[in-house]
Amino acid sequence: MSEVHEGLCGSHSSGRAMAFKVKRMGYYWPTMITDCVKFAQRCKRCQLHAPLIHQPSELFSSISAPYPFMRWSMDIIGPLHKSTRGVQYLLVLTDYFSKWIEAEAYVGIKDSTVKTFIWKNIICRHGVPYEIVTDNGPQFISHEFDAFCADWGIKVSYSTPRYPQGNGQAEAANKTILSNLKKRLNHLKGGWYEELQPVLWAYRTTPRRPTGETPFSLVYGMEAVVPAELNVPGLRRTEAPLNEEENSAMLNDSLDTINERRDQALIRIQNYQQVAARYYNSKVKSRPFFVEDYVLRRVFDNKKEEGAGKLGINWEGPYIVTEVVRNGVYKLKDLEDRPVKRPWNVINLKKFYV
Repeated sequence: MSEVHEGLCGSHSSGRAMAFKVKRMGYYWPTMITDCVKFAQRCKRCQLHAPLIHQPSELFSSISAPYPFMRWSMDIIGPLHKSTRGVQYLLVLTDYFSKWIEAEAYVGIKDSTVKTFIWKNIICRHGVPYEIVTDNGPQFISHEFDAFCADWGIKVSYSTPRYPQGNGQAEAANKTILSNLKKRLNHLKGGWYEELQPVLWAYRTTPRRPTGETPFSLVYGMEAVVPAELNVPGLRRTEAPLNEEENSAMLNDSLDTINERRDQALIRIQNYQQVAARYYNSKVKSRPFFVEDYVLRRVFDNKKEEGAGKLGINWEGPYIVTEVVRNGVYKLKDLEDRPVKRPWNVINLKKFYV
């Protein structure tokens, strides 16, 4: 079996293919297929170079908020092309209910920068949030940021490392911002900073699919006056009230319906999430691990073999599962009993056969 699988003429084939090859050579024993399958499973080279797993292994988990500015997602975009003002990073926060985006550009983002941004752009504008969902970036897991959130009673939830889908709202907002920025730039890529505010304004005044409303209308109760209404005046500008009483009546009519529009938006968000979950869950194939199981961990850029290029391994390890944090999230340690700092998602893990 060893010679057929990994010898001079071996191709590291799967167990059944290996058994048929052995049989064609004239050999046979009663448990041949079972033995070949187990031998191929335990081949360390086959396991380290196995294809990456993309099939979901846990059920879809959605996050929503019952009212605006209760729950925010936070992420960093960058490094981008250095702009004319020297900035190259974007700190972006997105509201889960209204899809309102707050973003600002920086030369570099530290924990003190994140703390100042949340104070100026979130707390002073929209009130104290209940929760912020973010990844495990060093700016977001520092003691200074933890202390700031604890002082204000803000709950911080972290997605697992190397799994951006865990913070899908932030990733969707980042994708939209980058897409709109690219379409506004020509050969001068450093001009993205000047286009940032128009992109944010366009995002806030465009209906979002989950809510069916614009973020601006869900926040302020009416649609914003966009430049198109200046060139071709609509009813709102041609019939604009000229006195304070008419203006107040018009404003009250808009504000009276805002609660109904928010309720309808919340129902639409829940329906949208149910449709997404139904599609996602149809492809789920569970791969649970248990304490003391041996697993391999997906290799990312910072762990790749130097100079290996396309010939490098896809998985590293083995590691041992020490704790099940929640469904699909595990704490690990290496074979020398050194714990891995952060929990890992099951999508980046693979069972290792000893």
